[in-house]
Amino acid sequence: MRKHDFGGSWTEEKLERVRRNLVEYTKIFAKNPRAKWFTTYYVDAFAGTGYRSMAGRNGRQKSLFPEFVKSDAQGLLKGSARIALEIEPPFKHYLFIEQNPKYACELGKLKDEFPSKAERVELVHAEANDYLMQWCKRMDWRSSRAVVFLDPYGMQVDWSLMEAIAATRAIDLWLLFPLGVAVGRLLTKGKEPPPEWAGALTKFFGCNDWKTAFYRPAAQQVLFKKGKSDSNRAVDFGKIGQFFVQRLKTIFPAVAENPLPLMNSKGNPLYLLCFAAGNPKGAPTALRIADYILKA
Repeated sequence: MRKHDFGGSWTEEKLERVRRNLVEYTKIFAKNPRAKWFTTYYVDAFAGTGYRSMAGRNGRQKSLFPEFVKSDAQGLLKGSARIALEIEPPFKHYLFIEQNPKYACELGKLKDEFPSKAERVELVHAEANDYLMQWCKRMDWRSSRAVVFLDPYGMQVDWSLMEAIAATRAIDLWLLFPLGVAVGRLLTKGKEPPPEWAGALTKFFGCNDWKTAFYRPAAQQVLFKKGKSDSNRAVDFGKIGQFFVQRLKTIFPAVAENPLPLMNSKGNPLYLLCFAAGNPKGAPTALRIADYILKA
């Protein structure tokens, strides 16, 4: 069995919060008379293999975040796709997307392990942004509702995808915001990031406003000292998270104000687990549930 190597105690925190939300979500659509007629979907855009290992043997993982994984951690643990399939009552349909062909092949074995749900499961080997954007456009959202879980390694999720998800007015979004593992690293101190990094941040945030939000002009050198003005980073991790929450609010009806910080064993912030509700009518209930789960 191929293992998807990634995570630590912070991963357990993330998956447990999402699991609890899925339980409440499916209960609503199974028991509420007005919600029963909707076709429900669970979408995992970076599904992996269905399992994950804490052994840290995956080369890509080690090269990305070597300081964020305990080398002596062992064990084969459930991934998000497997957890979603265990939820009762079930979703009507499951869409698992994975670009890595070896992971996608392993993911297919979940159909054998959950035979009663095999016909509900669609496995897609594709790039998540492109595939999900097209999926959002072709679905009939008048009769469908969905939970989408975006759990990338870094900044693979484009803002254009979040706009497409929000435009459906039918999808609740759980998103892992790469606070410390990516965004915080690109926001260089002393001066603004180089053009390539700046472009990546603009693509991720969907605007250039991060420049004025995160940087301020440096004071001019005076008193016989010559030099040119520059920009200094004037933001901490908390403000970066607040900025992203405000960006989500520009496109979603409701957004949790208390995203869950996920830390490594040294107390350094890795991610924020964020929630946004897509359907205006269902948003108050969805947000109340998510707020409680994120606080607990």
